[in-house]
This record gives sequence, structure tokens and C-alpha cells, in this order.
Amino acid sequence: MLVELFVHLIVTAALILIVANLVSGIEVEGWGSAFIGALVLGLVNGLIRPLMVVLTLPLTVITLGLFLFVVNALMLWLSASLVPGIQVRGFGAALVGSVVLCILNVAVTFLFGPIV
Repeated sequence: MLVELFVHLIVTAALILIVANLVSGIEVEGWGSAFIGALVLGLVNGLIRPLMVVLTLPLTVITLGLFLFVVNALMLWLSASLVPGIQVRGFGAALVGSVVLCILNVAVTFLFGPIV
């Protein structure tokens, strides 16, 4: 269990570094910041995101689920603001970064199966 969690964090950190290279407006100083960012993003997605999804449910229904992209962007932006060494410059960068991160996560899951 602990090894799977560590592998998941390493993969997520690598994906965060890839996102930083692909999306202008997102900067990551190195592996250490990316690893801490992956840990914080996991905690934010586990603790705060469910509350945000419930609170924005009417808006999510009206937009046919598209508002979840906004929620994901806000979670990425919040995580970056909590981690020294990661900067997300503006909501647009957070939105594009969260979409790219989602696509990369889907690709990794498709290629290697679910890690955790």
C-alpha cells in the first residue's frame, strides 16, 4: 500500500513537471517541488474538491458538467499557492494546466492501468 502511494506520487510529480513544460504560466522549480505539489494536490483533491463539487452542483448540472473543469483549475491553483517552488500565473494557466494534467493522467492509466 505504501509503495503504491509512493509510486503514484512520483508519477503525479512527473506529470506536474510535464505540465509545467507544456503550459506557459505554470512553473515548477524541480522534482522536490513537484513531489510536494503532488502530495498537496492529492490532499486538496481528497479534502476540498468533494465539498466544492457538492456546493457547485447546481452550476455543474446547468453546464452539463463543464463547470468541473473550473473546480479542477481552482484545486490546481490552490495547490500551487500552497507549495513553494510552484507558480501558476492566472486562472487561464490553471485551467489549461488542469486539462492537460487530466489528459496525461488518463493516458498513464490507459497505458499502465490504475496505479492506486
